[in-house]
Amino acid sequence: MQTLDQLRSGQLAGATRLDLSCGLTALPEEVYALADTLEVLNLSGNALRSLPDDLSRLHRLKVLFCSDNRFVHLPESIGACASLHTVGFKANQIRHVDPVALPPGLRALILTDNALEQVPATLDRCTGLLKLMLSGNRLTHLPESLAGCRELELLRIAANRFEALPAWLGDMPSLAWLACGGNPCTEAHEVAGLPVDWAGLRLGPRLGEGASGLIHHAVWHPPGAAGGEARPVAVKLFKGRMTSDGLPHSEMAACLRAGDHPHLIGALGRIEGHPDGAPGLVMPLVHPSFQVLAGPPSLASCTRDVYPPALRLPVRAVRRLALGVARAVAHLHDRGILHGDLYAHNLLWDGAEGVLLGDFGAAALLPDAEPGTHDRWLRLEVLAFGRLLEEMLACVGVGGDDDSEAAGLRAALVELQRSCAGRGPAARPLFGEIVGRLEGTG
Repeated sequence: MQTLDQLRSGQLAGATRLDLSCGLTALPEEVYALADTLEVLNLSGNALRSLPDDLSRLHRLKVLFCSDNRFVHLPESIGACASLHTVGFKANQIRHVDPVALPPGLRALILTDNALEQVPATLDRCTGLLKLMLSGNRLTHLPESLAGCRELELLRIAANRFEALPAWLGDMPSLAWLACGGNPCTEAHEVAGLPVDWAGLRLGPRLGEGASGLIHHAVWHPPGAAGGEARPVAVKLFKGRMTSDGLPHSEMAACLRAGDHPHLIGALGRIEGHPDGAPGLVMPLVHPSFQVLAGPPSLASCTRDVYPPALRLPVRAVRRLALGVARAVAHLHDRGILHGDLYAHNLLWDGAEGVLLGDFGAAALLPDAEPGTHDRWLRLEVLAFGRLLEEMLACVGVGGDDDSEAAGLRAALVELQRSCAGRGPAARPLFGEIVGRLEGTG
């Protein structure tokens, strides 16, 4: 984080990124001195209510973050920024978005945790829109014109007021990641699950941190355990009432509903009695040999994960990974659960046979519907699997397993990937068929 003094003294000349969080109530005029170089401007955590009308003077600006401020509408001056493609105004009090506030090159719009009751019907003019995050608002519907955003890949509408999901979402050709939990149409299925008394847990060191919470090593003394036997577990404590993907109770409900599966990081119970009232989950402890397969999307990649440049996967390993993931998702779908975030950064892999799918932050328990209707939503996740398989196949190294059998396996996986990633959602296979096809390649 840089300081206002550094900016004013000229120490930041030539900077391509500026992060200021110092109680600002107005954009400092000195920011314009960076107009020829500044590409990322992060003004999150200030007290801003507006941005200047001449913001477009920052003609190289590509990314603008203004989360945790005091905006009640999206500033119209944003729309005149010709190079701007990523806009994030999370956790303000935004009630209105004027169409003129949408820049022409918009790829990602993040308005999580605001007070929106509607979004502009003209959003379809943003033909390059890939990511739209609207969780935690007051939406009851989406304009049908949004179906015109045919490149939209990720949509977050969790924790709103939808009595039903728009049926046309299932026909969007590029939509792969959908979060819709915590709405009236899904909440009826979000049961509480097995309680775990906080008093029976002993928290240890932190194991990791995600967007929604902190994960700790812990020791659990289950009630009635023989001889007071303790069990090592992982404990996830949520940071607040709203995550980037939805509500903690929706995540907990889906995770508990998932139950046991050899390729899932499920949950043993939900925490009760935390001294600060924090919601949390008790989960099985994952062996330290498991590591995250890839990193989450970057500002540049937008909706696609970032893999280690040196990662090389034998084609047989890709088949094992794909089969484990497919079995896990088929299990979720059989239980009426849409994972919503089927990405490599939510996969743990031990380098051999083991793969685990975790992070239910975007998951939803699908609402009651007519027979066959659920397939529309499940095929969205098939596209996400197709994207994942494409990325893993891109990591297959040259040599080492380039025998005829491996070449045939790779050809079969490429064919499966293409059928999963087809832009005609109705033609995509469901996960039961995907599992069968992968098993047939063994």
